[in-house]
Amino acid sequence: MKFVDQVKLHTKAGDGGNGIVSWRREKFVPMGGPAGGDGGDGGSVILEADEGMGSLLDYHYKFKLEAKNGQNGRSKNQYGAIGADAVAKVPIGTQIFDANTNELLADFTEHGQREIICKGGSGGFGNTRFKSSTRQAPDFAKPGLPGEERDLVLSLKLMADVGLLGFPNAGKSTLLSVVSAAKPKIADYPFTTLTPQLGVVKGPEEHTSFIIADIPGLIEGASEGIGLGFKFLKHLERVRVLCHLIEPGDDIWERYQTIRKELENFNPDLCKLPELVALSKNDIIQESQKTIFEDKNIPVIEISAATNHNLDMLRIKLWQLLAGMTRKTCDQS
Repeated sequence: MKFVDQVKLHTKAGDGGNGIVSWRREKFVPMGGPAGGDGGDGGSVILEADEGMGSLLDYHYKFKLEAKNGQNGRSKNQYGAIGADAVAKVPIGTQIFDANTNELLADFTEHGQREIICKGGSGGFGNTRFKSSTRQAPDFAKPGLPGEERDLVLSLKLMADVGLLGFPNAGKSTLLSVVSAAKPKIADYPFTTLTPQLGVVKGPEEHTSFIIADIPGLIEGASEGIGLGFKFLKHLERVRVLCHLIEPGDDIWERYQTIRKELENFNPDLCKLPELVALSKNDIIQESQKTIFEDKNIPVIEISAATNHNLDMLRIKLWQLLAGMTRKTCDQS
C-alpha cells in the first residue's frame, strides 16, 4: 500500500437555508398572520481520528470534501431540514493546517478525536420570527449564512515512542523485524526502506509495549533535502526517545555526529531527546568500540540482530529511557 503523509484538501461546509415569507390562509382564521419557517443550518465538515488508518492515501485522489446545504424554510411555520455533516477519518498523528495562513487548526492524537474544521452556515429566519406587537405582518425574511470554506494541508506525523535512526544499510529494518512483529522490506542495497515503518515491541513488564518507528536511512545533507531523510524527518518530531543504530568501523563517531547534525539542522529539539546508541553486528566485530561513547556519557549497547545478542537488554534500556524521559543539550563534541 502506498504511504502518503501529506495532501491538500478543499473543504466547504453547507450553506444555511433561507427563511421564507409566508402567510396563514385558513378558512376560519381571519388575518392569519405570518407563517414563514426558518431555513435549516448547513452541515459542517468534521474530521475524526481513526487508529485503523496508517496513511493519508484516501485523500491522495480526493480533492474536495463538502457538507450538504440546509434546506429552505417552508410555509405553515415548517423549518427546513438541517444539512448533513461531512465526516471523514484521518490517521492518528494527523495535523490540519490552513493552506493560506499555515495556521494549525487541529492536531489528532487520540482515537475517536473529532474536530469541526468548517462550520456550517446558520439557517435564515422566516417572517414568523419578526412578528411583534407593533409589527403584525412582517413581509420579509432572512437568507441563510454561507458555510465556512477552507483550503487545507493534512500532514501526518507518525505516533511512535522510539525513533530508529541510522545510515542506509545500517540494519534498521532487520532489527525492527526481529524485535517486533513488523515485516519491513529487507535487502542488501541502500535505501531499502522508502517509507517509515512501525513496529510494536513488548516491554519488560507484563502487558506493556512501546512503538518503534524505522525512519528511512539518513545521509549527510538530509535536512537540506538530500536522499530521503528530509521528507521523513518530521516523523521524528513526536517520538520520545532516539535509538541510533550504528555499524562499528573507523568512522563510527563521525557517522554518529553526522546524524545528530542533520537532526539539529532540521529541528534542534530533536537532539535534546534521550538517546541510546546500539552498535550492531556484535557477532562478527572483534574489537569493541563502546568506550568511544561511554567516555562521553552516551548510553550504548552492543547488539546482534542475527544472533539476538543483547536484544532483550536493548528493549529494557529503551523502556527505561521512556520511563525516565530526561532532555539534554545539543552539544556532543
